[in-house]
Amino acid sequence: MKLYHSPKAPNPERVTNFLKVKGKLDAVEIEEISIMKQEHKTDEYRNVSPFAQVPALVLDDGTKLTESRAICTYFEGIFPEPNLMGKDPKEKALIEMWDRRIELMLFMQFATWFRNAHEAMAPLEVPQSAEAAAKGEKNAKGFVKKLDQHLVGNDFVAANRFSIADISLFIACGFAGVMKWQPHKELDNLGAWYARAGEKLAG
Repeated sequence: MKLYHSPKAPNPERVTNFLKVKGKLDAVEIEEISIMKQEHKTDEYRNVSPFAQVPALVLDDGTKLTESRAICTYFEGIFPEPNLMGKDPKEKALIEMWDRRIELMLFMQFATWFRNAHEAMAPLEVPQSAEAAAKGEKNAKGFVKKLDQHLVGNDFVAANRFSIADISLFIACGFAGVMKWQPHKELDNLGAWYARAGEKLAG
């Protein structure tokens, strides 16, 4: 298998951290793709990922997978332990529910803010929109406040245990630093959770 990865980008990091927790990071060949150099938009890479998305996974039989959640689902299937996506229907639903909330209400909102406000993103987001940036910032910050309240009495995000939802949130909190925002240092419950999740990711 070959995994196309872009250092420091949140969705690729989500996949590599998922593999790291599984203890299977060395089970795949990793090829780095520079988003800032727009290597993901080359004809060669579009043969792997038609929508120019990173990460992408090419299986030994030539099957190509994109979307970080789908790639993690594949890895969950072939590397079942430790379980990170739920062991029964209830756990699976709770973990997916919170993981999707983190994707849609934090990841995507922050991405809108970042892409429209950070000067480094100007070549990729044409034109940048201050209005879109402000809305994305407001939505992302509003979500983490609600999440902070959810973490009262909950050690982890979903199903009372460490899961892909915690990996997604941990990556999002770390990446938020590019906009000089560290929500886990502003909110007490989120901060305590961040320390617990960091221990799990450190192994």
